[in-house]
Amino acid sequence: MTTNTAERLDWPAAAVARARSVPAPAPAPDPEPSDLAACLAGPNGLELVVELAHDLRSPLTSILFLAEALQQGQGGPVTPEQNRQLGLIYSAAFSLCATASDVLELARGSNRLVDRLPAPFSVAETFASVRSMVLPIAEEKGLAVRLVHPVPERRVGHARAVSRTLLNLATNAVKFTDKGFVELTARPIGARRLEFSVRDTGPGFDPAYYAALSQPVRPVSGDGNGRNGRHHFSGSGLGLAICAKLVRAMGSELRVESRPNWGSRFFFEIECPAESIGR
Repeated sequence: MTTNTAERLDWPAAAVARARSVPAPAPAPDPEPSDLAACLAGPNGLELVVELAHDLRSPLTSILFLAEALQQGQGGPVTPEQNRQLGLIYSAAFSLCATASDVLELARGSNRLVDRLPAPFSVAETFASVRSMVLPIAEEKGLAVRLVHPVPERRVGHARAVSRTLLNLATNAVKFTDKGFVELTARPIGARRLEFSVRDTGPGFDPAYYAALSQPVRPVSGDGNGRNGRHHFSGSGLGLAICAKLVRAMGSELRVESRPNWGSRFFFEIECPAESIGR
C-alpha cells in the first residue's frame, strides 16, 4: 500500500453522537416488533440503520488494517499470489466501509464538507490513491485503470470531497465494466477550473435513468436501471447519491453521458485553481 489506511478513512461519527445525545422521554410500552422489517418501519428505524452501519465499521476497519499489515510484510514474506489476494480483501472491505459511511452521511442529511475551506492538494496523488483502491478488482477483470493529470497538477480545492467522489465513481465503473478500461481525468478549463471525470467502457445506459440511479432508496426490478438488462447499480444507490451531494456542496452538479458500445462518463466542473494562483 502506498498510503496509510487511516488517512483514507474519513468517516463522520457526528450522526451517531447526536442521535445518542438527544434526550428522549421514556416511551410507553409498545408491542414487540414482529420482525426486522417492522423495526425499520417504526419510529426508531433510522436510528437502527445508523447503529447497524456504525457497528459494521469496527470489524471492517480491523480487516483493513490487518490486510494492509500483511501486504506490507509485517507478518513475514508474502508471495505475489498472496499479495493479490490481500489486495482483493482490502478492496472488498474498503467498499463495505464506504457503504457504511454513505449510510451515516445520508442519515446526517447535511451538505457540509469535511474540509470546509479550500486547501492545496495534489491531483496526481489523489488519482494514485483512488487507483490503488480499485486496482485489485480491475486487475482481476483484466481492466486497465488510466490516469490523465492536469498541468499544473498542484491545485487548491476540497481534496477530501474530490477524492471521495472519484472513489465512488471509479468503484462503480470497475464494478460494471467487463472489458476495456476505466479512466480518471482532470481537464483544465481556463486558469481556475477543472473538469473531473470518470469514464468506463462498460455497456452504457440510458441517461434518462440517471435521476433514478442517484436516488439513495429505490425499487429495483427487471432492467429498470437502464443497464441493458445485464448490469445495474446497487439497489440502494448510495454511492451516486453521495457523489451528487458532495459535488453540489462544492458548487457544481454531477452530470453523465452514456451510450451503448461506448460506455459511460460521469463528470463535474469545479473551482480548482493552480496552487500558485489560488493561494
